[in-house]
Amino acid sequence: MTQGTTTSVPLLDLQAQYRPLREEILAAITRVCDSQRFILGSEVDALERELSLHIGVADAVTMSSGTDAILATLMALGIGPGDEVITPTFSFFATAGCVSRVGATPVFVDIDPVTYNADPAAIRAAITPRTKAILPVHLYGLVADMDAIMAIGAERGIPIIEDACQAIGAMRGGRQAGVIGTAGCFSFFPSKNLGAFGDAGLVTTNDPALGHELRLLRNHGAEPKYFHKRIGGNFRLDAIQAAVLRVKLPHLAGWSDARRANAQRYVDLFTKAGLEKKIGLPVEPVGSHHIFNQYVVRVPERDRVRERLTAQGIGTEIYYPVPFHLQECFAPLGYAAGDFPHAEEAAATVLALPIYGELTLEQQQAVVAALGDALAGC
Repeated sequence: MTQGTTTSVPLLDLQAQYRPLREEILAAITRVCDSQRFILGSEVDALERELSLHIGVADAVTMSSGTDAILATLMALGIGPGDEVITPTFSFFATAGCVSRVGATPVFVDIDPVTYNADPAAIRAAITPRTKAILPVHLYGLVADMDAIMAIGAERGIPIIEDACQAIGAMRGGRQAGVIGTAGCFSFFPSKNLGAFGDAGLVTTNDPALGHELRLLRNHGAEPKYFHKRIGGNFRLDAIQAAVLRVKLPHLAGWSDARRANAQRYVDLFTKAGLEKKIGLPVEPVGSHHIFNQYVVRVPERDRVRERLTAQGIGTEIYYPVPFHLQECFAPLGYAAGDFPHAEEAAATVLALPIYGELTLEQQQAVVAALGDALAGC
């Protein structure tokens, strides 16, 4: 193994995506500025139509962020104090945080150690008479086992809210994330495969009544203006963000395909370097279409390895270092270390490597060489 790579590789390079689209994006922003219509309006309406067609769902309701998409969906379903929502303990904080924000109790379950997604058997075991929703997460861009989860929901009459914030374009069994459950929640945070120039989100649904309720809630529950049927919030998407996303949306499939190609190239490079048995590589179950919002491997002595990679100029991130059940804010729920061993093991070993679509062969070779050096002696 060559010691000390000289190629610096960031975890994400948004400039590489922006440069070829710069003029088109600036023209779209200028269009909004010239219109002086910044809140909802024609740009948002057009984006919702385009996203609805792209995802293949009856209704697409834009929101101010992925967090607000989850929050508004819980509100629209009437979930609140006294209710329980089952969700995996291993995800980005918004998944569980939104449940608490509506006054409901998050009920955590362990993950499948191979896919990192919620274990359907654990979901089934966690159901009580107070369960009012199941909130699976399509973590890292891989759709959860929705056939099993939907069957559980159907048996008990429990709605399924897909946290698809990392999974736009991901598929399982020929169906896209966000069209399988009662609703799907997406994030357009800048680091996502489809990223805005700030916060932005989306809820998808095939239920017209739910779509109407979401539109009501995102605008303070007002219908008509200044007449409030419900207490909602300000979850509206800015027109400038909609205009940027409209420029980017036609490129999404190509960007995701590039990430998939880079993921396969990592497999080839790791295998060639003899590292495939030293690290745990991502999986893609039969019938799945992973979009690799993150490329996450498992490594021994993760924190030490990460320090060595940083010293060699390789960008990495830990998604996520502390499961929900061990977060201080959820201590009153009474969970303890050891309750969810697969999630705890993942939190101690996962490491995200650069995977953005513009990543070059030279950069990936540098990542693999640096990781080989960092693993020496492990």
